[in-house]
Amino acid sequence: MGAMPFRHLYLLCLFTCKLSPEVAAEVQESSDGPGAREPVWLTDVQAAMEFVAAAEDLEVPAVSLFHSVVKNFQDVSFGISTASEVLAHYSVTGNTISLFRLVDNKQLDLKSEDIESMDATKLSHFIQRNNLHLVTEYNPMTAIGLFNSMIPIHLLMMMNKASPEYEESLHRYQEAAKLFQGKILFILVDSGVKKNGKVISFFKLKKPQLPALAIYQTLDNVWDTLPITEVSVEHVQNFCDGFLKGKREKIMNQKKRCQRWNSDFSLLLLRRTK
Repeated sequence: MGAMPFRHLYLLCLFTCKLSPEVAAEVQESSDGPGAREPVWLTDVQAAMEFVAAAEDLEVPAVSLFHSVVKNFQDVSFGISTASEVLAHYSVTGNTISLFRLVDNKQLDLKSEDIESMDATKLSHFIQRNNLHLVTEYNPMTAIGLFNSMIPIHLLMMMNKASPEYEESLHRYQEAAKLFQGKILFILVDSGVKKNGKVISFFKLKKPQLPALAIYQTLDNVWDTLPITEVSVEHVQNFCDGFLKGKREKIMNQKKRCQRWNSDFSLLLLRRTK
């Protein structure tokens, strides 16, 4: 039996109105079906919290919408609930679909004006844009979610996916990502894709220097690179730890300079008052 897939994205649809018996039966039947890939029926707060997602007040056609979208996202869990305590727990007050992302513990909302014109294509694009994994491959769609993430430090592994070492390197990169979950976003950049050349050149790297790691602080555009001949958990961990330590030392030095400046300024004021 294969291992259960790791769920990193959860979407729960909460209804402020009760579903008709026919629709409720349809949802219950689909969620109980053998091997069915359908939304899970959630009946209380505990079930919803374990599911880690929230959304709300949709008209009954949203059930069909969810059914049509679920089948296209095997690594995303979907749920539906009409329980009033679940809505209260997530402070649901208006039409909202909320997506909960475990990689950076972020909640992303679709507002009522977006939901009114929602269809399967728009909902799919919303999920795709924000679908971040333990290691997320960079492309024009995921770039939006990456730069909207609450985690400001990004680590990029730039490597050709066609290389013989790719699979093993990716596995080690994923293992390292678990050590920094919630602190650093781990990103894969396929150097074999021509359009990704702009990302590589941004870090002043050339293809002969690849594979390479690049770490980037989005808040102040500070970055560093490390060309490597072999991707290992140790190399990745040391590189990340070194960057984080440097950031901490920089913050401490800034605080010390600020404290010295405040002290000097206070002395100056005292002298002037004498």
